[in-house]
Amino acid sequence: MPTTTSFARAPHAGSVRDARRRHGRRARGRSGVAPRAGGEEPEWKRRQREQDAAISAEEDAVRTAVRERSKKLIEDAEAKVGRGDGDGGARGVDASRAVLAKKIAEATRAMNDGLVERETETRLLLLAACCGEHLLLIGPPGTAKSELGRRLSALCESGSYFERLLTRFSVPEELFGPLSMKGLERDEYVRRIDGYLPTASVAFVDEVFKANSAILNSLLTILNERLFDNGSERIDVPLLCMVGASNELPESEELDALYDRFLLRSSVEQVSSGGLSKLLALSGDAAIGSKAGDRGGMNSSVSVTLKPEDFSNIRHEAAAKVTVPQNVIELITDLRAFLQDKCEPPVYVSDRRLLKAVQLLRVAAYTNNRDEVSEFDTILLTNVLWQRPSEAVLIKDWILERLAQDRGTKQVQYLLAGLFGRACRADGDAEECARLLDEARKLRGVLASQLESLRGTQGGSLPALTNHLWLSPADAARASQTLAPMFSKVSKSLEKLLEDVLTLEVALERDTEPHILALLMPDFWAAFIREGPIADVQPLGVASP
Repeated sequence: MPTTTSFARAPHAGSVRDARRRHGRRARGRSGVAPRAGGEEPEWKRRQREQDAAISAEEDAVRTAVRERSKKLIEDAEAKVGRGDGDGGARGVDASRAVLAKKIAEATRAMNDGLVERETETRLLLLAACCGEHLLLIGPPGTAKSELGRRLSALCESGSYFERLLTRFSVPEELFGPLSMKGLERDEYVRRIDGYLPTASVAFVDEVFKANSAILNSLLTILNERLFDNGSERIDVPLLCMVGASNELPESEELDALYDRFLLRSSVEQVSSGGLSKLLALSGDAAIGSKAGDRGGMNSSVSVTLKPEDFSNIRHEAAAKVTVPQNVIELITDLRAFLQDKCEPPVYVSDRRLLKAVQLLRVAAYTNNRDEVSEFDTILLTNVLWQRPSEAVLIKDWILERLAQDRGTKQVQYLLAGLFGRACRADGDAEECARLLDEARKLRGVLASQLESLRGTQGGSLPALTNHLWLSPADAARASQTLAPMFSKVSKSLEKLLEDVLTLEVALERDTEPHILALLMPDFWAAFIREGPIADVQPLGVASP
């Protein structure tokens, strides 16, 4: 950016043009030049007028270029949101994932058919199956907890379903099968496991925390390692997902390990007053419930099925292809610190649970056709990290507040101020100007990307939430209502920053002189002359050495 003009330390950027004119008048006074007779324009005045016209022309040229580029960038961002190419939509990275997402959406609708206010639990159960994890439902009897397990089994093309109600008097034979009489004759302590939990693909265990110590150890191994010790032989268990149900939380410390095995948890309440009329209007199997082994009350015309290998492939592909960005890692780290240090009583989160939670977020991103976990995926942690149902509200509020924070605008403004200061000091250094231009373009790319992710806030909707496979419409709507107003405000701030970055970028491309750049970006100029070293801000009109 070649220039022979340095900057003066002034109280405000708006005084730059006036300072130049005052300097010209002082110079004329010192030279003793008097106005010409006959109304003829003095030479100094003509030169001043030409200089002001050149400055105005350069200002107008830069501003026009900035308006055109800014308009195009904003239109492109809105067009991507309209096509579903923003953060809330599928990016087309893999056509097979689009097919998978459609299949999961159909399975969700099939499982939810005939149920009232169970959209969240339906999605959590399918997500648990995709992750190879287990779901715990806590709530009073008669809230369709067992119905969900049966419906998941009905969607699986192969594999058996196991269901059992535990009591304090339950014995291992009820879950793992009776002892083999022939085995005992051969001095072998083995069980006949066919039709019992060790051979099931989907299981529902009611009152799961009634499990006694005789059952507990084998149950833990099945849930975590998918292994069962049958006599001297350790066999693989085909269990895809277990749905555990309970009317109350575990009270004994020996059950803490079992409690921790259920990665996803949901508190199931009775149908609200608003949904009661819909519930009472149900007819057929949906109204009377279902029995173990049938289609769980689902519409018999539904043909969607999911194979166990489908679920396994999702887990492996998600682990291999989906990355977790640093901002999501920092959010999870801060969330655990909040739960363990700021909550009373503290909410303990095991390392194993955190690792599995991250894998769950990878699966959520993969099935939503993304190669990177989004901050919006972390809303799912609301059903992962609580120990008591009341803590779910705290977790959701904390996550939404974190998502609604200023999304990096202060950091971008700080970086832009640094670029502006360096541009003022470049003084014709071609290499430095080229570096500044490259950095400005990168900063513009960051802002454009952030703006794209926020364009969906128009009209109070967020595609990243409303199109999310694993968030129920009610959950997505509540989150959108909380986030949309703040995101709209942040979007306006990003548009202003984008205009400033484009101004600097165009000025660098056109070799605009620093005193004109000061007029184009007065706020940054004011900060520069206020905070910059005095050596960088020399008296106006004095040539740089």
